[in-house]
Amino acid sequence: MKNRRQELILQAVAQGDIATQEQLLAYLRQQGMAATQATVSRDIRQLRLRKVAKRGGAVYEVAQEPQEDPGAKYLNMLQNAIEGVDGAGNTVVVRCATGMAQSACVAIDAMPPEGVVGSLAGEDTIFLLCRSEECMKAVQDEIRGWMG
Repeated sequence: MKNRRQELILQAVAQGDIATQEQLLAYLRQQGMAATQATVSRDIRQLRLRKVAKRGGAVYEVAQEPQEDPGAKYLNMLQNAIEGVDGAGNTVVVRCATGMAQSACVAIDAMPPEGVVGSLAGEDTIFLLCRSEECMKAVQDEIRGWMG
């Protein structure tokens, strides 16, 4: 499913007129593929798409030169630090190993999931404030993906 979705995203980008994530979502829906904005955002990062100026605005394209993934250096630490994820309302609660929450929060802040408004960390718990309950669920899914 992920591979097919990403293939469709690359097809849309190859056409040269995709300027927004909403346009990508609409294209995926036209192709019979359901996805959330958070999923498309994650796919954009994984596919290393970037926006470039074209006549009439900026559009997505596949980066030609290798780009360093800014989140790569944090992923291993997050996999070791995060022990669980839960949520209520529009707040995600991330449980970490004792003493690891602040470091994990720095990593999350460096590559924030789409829709996170802010974060707060203690010794073993991180609170992530999301824009909506729907966004909270997408953020939970993304963080669960980081857990391995």
